[in-house]
Amino acid sequence: MKTKRLFTLLAWAATFGLAAPALAAPAAKEPVKASLRLKWLPQTQFAGFYYALAKGYYKEEGIDLTINPGGPNLLTENLVATGADTFGLSGGTDSVMAAIDKGMPIVSVGVSHQITPFVFVTKKDGPKTLKEFEGKKVTAWFTGAQYVLFGMLANQGVDRSKVDIQPQQVSVTPFVNGDVDVVTATWYNELYTIRQRVGEQNLRMFKAEDYGITFPRDTLIVSTKTAQEQPELVKAFLRASIRGWREAMAHPKDAVDIVMKVAPTLDRAHQEFMLTEAYRLMTAGNAKSEGLFWIDPAAMQKAEEFLLTNKVISKPVDVSKAFDSRFLQAIPVAERRP
Repeated sequence: MKTKRLFTLLAWAATFGLAAPALAAPAAKEPVKASLRLKWLPQTQFAGFYYALAKGYYKEEGIDLTINPGGPNLLTENLVATGADTFGLSGGTDSVMAAIDKGMPIVSVGVSHQITPFVFVTKKDGPKTLKEFEGKKVTAWFTGAQYVLFGMLANQGVDRSKVDIQPQQVSVTPFVNGDVDVVTATWYNELYTIRQRVGEQNLRMFKAEDYGITFPRDTLIVSTKTAQEQPELVKAFLRASIRGWREAMAHPKDAVDIVMKVAPTLDRAHQEFMLTEAYRLMTAGNAKSEGLFWIDPAAMQKAEEFLLTNKVISKPVDVSKAFDSRFLQAIPVAERRP
């Protein structure tokens, strides 16, 4: 009936030469301003986010997003907990639980790397077993990697007090020059450099998974306030980010171009390698069927038990609350799969 009355009114106005009544258009909704704090400087480890930003995927979801780089002196958990950044890509399951253990009001809404993204590397003429780490100089990042190392040593009955474990520098030159016996290297970054400088045939790698340990890392976090008060914003961010990563891998040259516009001094060959390796880590395990950024409850629980046993956290963490998969599960699985 309303349509019929409107048609009659328009016809009447046309007959008598009157202006047709204006139909008010719905007011455009202002995009929500938000920021994403990365865990490190711009590189293709974060290509999907940059791709989604460049292609306008966040804007399509109603988000005016700014991507802020990380750095050696920035803790993503702190910045998100205090509200300085809306979203964050933090260190990993270990750093999230450690932050929550200290009372920081954060929650993980997605996990990027489904398996441990780093390995411990020796030269072929160096230690051949974990037992041979005793008396050797070993460097690791004291942002979680050291706990993985502790667990690996414990699983082999190695007394870690007999290993000279030191904080690792940004450069791998001390290892290349022989000043360090064992170095920590991510699959997508340091390992590439080490292979270039030492030669892959001259290296030996110790993988956490070979010793019964898996530490998923690069966790997406928000403040508990954002999760509670703006659930649609969280879902929209995840949708755009997942779309960005899927499209980045469908168009890798374009993805590398976009990142190198942000950081032109990066080495292209290295960034191409990094993109492939980062995506391999993102699509490992159950992510193949459950989709990108999947939160594996069993893996989270196992990590929590490991951290509690090794006194990284002082008390049990409610894994189901610390890692909330409801936002991801609101997105159809077909849209999440790689």
